[in-house]
Amino acid sequence: MAQNAVLPFLRWAGSKRKLLSRLTPYWGKGYNRYFEPFMGSASLFYAIRPPAAVLSDINEELVRTFVTIRDHPRAVYNRLAAFTRGKRSYKALRKLNPKNLDPLNRAARFIFLNRFCFNGLYRTNLDGAFNVPFAPSGTGGLPNWKQFSASARALRSVTILRSDFATTILRNVRKGDFVYLDPPYAVENRRVFREYGPKTFGPEDLSRLRRTLRLIERRGAKFVLTYAASPEARRYFGGWAKKKIFTQRNISGFAKHRRTAAELIVTNVYE
Repeated sequence: MAQNAVLPFLRWAGSKRKLLSRLTPYWGKGYNRYFEPFMGSASLFYAIRPPAAVLSDINEELVRTFVTIRDHPRAVYNRLAAFTRGKRSYKALRKLNPKNLDPLNRAARFIFLNRFCFNGLYRTNLDGAFNVPFAPSGTGGLPNWKQFSASARALRSVTILRSDFATTILRNVRKGDFVYLDPPYAVENRRVFREYGPKTFGPEDLSRLRRTLRLIERRGAKFVLTYAASPEARRYFGGWAKKKIFTQRNISGFAKHRRTAAELIVTNVYE
């Protein structure tokens, strides 16, 4: 990891935090910009701290939160610190419609719910309302100001977009750029529990993703993709270098249900 690495300010289900030691070596000298079009908590971005970066996601609340923290870190932190801890406060904040809040309270609410929800999930019902239950323990609490401000400083020169992954790459990636992709898992077109939003990331998205990887390559850029070792991965990502690695996953979010799972690193960065 970079010497100036910092911790993300969010928890995120499906984050590749445990794989950072395997992912950071792919980032080397000579790249122009770093792209992360499924940013989530942006754990790899925070680990390597690239000098120029574009972070994007389709999750409006997530993107708004990153932008507001980048631009107003102390004000967001003060609002966040003022919230009462506990289940009652959590449920009251969850019930609020974020569109009725000012940007500072909207960002603070998002972080509070993220840090105290079950297993760091972001999940909504069909109406788009966040519906993850409160987690009474094991959340790690809220970040302190030192961590929070370091996370915000890392975003100062970052471009943050609300955009579909393919659009971000089509409009922005050029020769010499580096793209890290960590998409939701499409398991035979069944919705994976950790995936946010009412829509499924399915085989049609995997086809788009494969075409996008080819576009990255044609433009002279490099990519690293992480995905569950699965028939879908072999079907859609054949032709590029693949490395199988193993990590621990919590089934249903409980430590006692940990199991070892296989992941694939797919890349056109050839060692």
